[in-house]
Amino acid sequence: MKFCFSTLGCKVNQFETQALAQLAAARGHALVDADADVCILNTCTVTSSGDHKTLRALRRLQRNNPQAVVALCGCFAQTEPERASQLGGVDIVCGTSDRAAVLDLCEQAVHRRAPVCAVSDIRRTRAFETLPAGVLPGHTRALLKVQDGCDNYCTYCIIPYARGHVRSLPMEQAVAQAQQLSREGVREIVVTGIEIASYGRDLQKKPDCIDLTAALCQAVPHTRIRLGSLEPRIVTPRFCGELSRFDNLAVHFHLSLQSGCDATLARMHRRYTTEQYAACVRRLRTAFPTCSITTDVITGFPGETEQEFAQTMDFLRQCAFSAIHVFPYSERTGTPAASMPDSVPPAERARRADAVRALAAEMTDCFLHSFVGKTIPVVLERGRTDRQPAHSRWHFPVLLPPGSGKQGDQIFVTLTQVHSGAMLAEPENRTNSSET
Repeated sequence: MKFCFSTLGCKVNQFETQALAQLAAARGHALVDADADVCILNTCTVTSSGDHKTLRALRRLQRNNPQAVVALCGCFAQTEPERASQLGGVDIVCGTSDRAAVLDLCEQAVHRRAPVCAVSDIRRTRAFETLPAGVLPGHTRALLKVQDGCDNYCTYCIIPYARGHVRSLPMEQAVAQAQQLSREGVREIVVTGIEIASYGRDLQKKPDCIDLTAALCQAVPHTRIRLGSLEPRIVTPRFCGELSRFDNLAVHFHLSLQSGCDATLARMHRRYTTEQYAACVRRLRTAFPTCSITTDVITGFPGETEQEFAQTMDFLRQCAFSAIHVFPYSERTGTPAASMPDSVPPAERARRADAVRALAAEMTDCFLHSFVGKTIPVVLERGRTDRQPAHSRWHFPVLLPPGSGKQGDQIFVTLTQVHSGAMLAEPENRTNSSET
């Protein structure tokens, strides 16, 4: 059979779709972009725009694969199974568990087409579903999913209802998968999960995210390890002390914030104050002096006054982030915030988001300019006609003259100027196969 896959949303979704594609290929199915027998769409529902993107992606898949069996899986399907089942042309609805069963249902539907809704209560799931990690052809970076679920229950967030309780990949399995990726030529592994700061709390020996990161860095010393989004509580003196000794740890830390106002943070049920968050930022910059610190901000949360928003803007300036992901608040049915009073009008949410984006652009530009003239090691990606891309230990992309080296090579470059959110660079006359 011919299978087509499409993904929306976060790196966890990307990993899971890639794993499903690997499983399909292992069963002898062909992977195609059009005229498929089966289309599987892995959906997102973190915001209302995620829902809209799901509908648009579904229509596009149906246009390109008019005769295909269509399956929806992922977070939208998990939280809105009835709505998903009622969408025209959808044959199968699965949630966020038992991904291998999706393939079984699709294979059966090709021969006997009948609507199937196989969404179970994810909150009853306690075991981590191990899926194969792999690298896409032509890529030097790979994702490694080590954790699923979230028990934080922030008042705005639908994800605990979509992903269930915290479940973790046993550390020895995570290390084995990382070693396999390294043997396959991967030069950077992005450690991902729904909430990796909670990694290990469900495991018998209770290893934590720090233990896991140290084990991965030690196991694959010539492969860079990059951490996904972190909660501030994980950035302890132990985190900085143990992990700052590894040269192959990416010095890019995405530290979730959401608001720079303590009153707003309390309504969000975020478990820190701005003072505690600022201490984490100082800790990181002391241990990793040139690190990139990026974050997320929600604007227009219920009850956010002009004064509270001004406090957020001041706090963002104080932290001097190197990049900010900005989201106007989006109501999610079933979350406590959806029924909170003092809703901020959507137009005002958008205006505040634009203000944060403008500030973020200034911060990014300032951070990038601080690197002009520096020489750093990078890993080369596949060359393009105009520029050869590369990635560094930080968060910014690097662009080199074409023909600067082979994909996967690690070389030293001198950063020459800032260009559209990236750094232009020239290669040096030295290489290093181990420094990352």
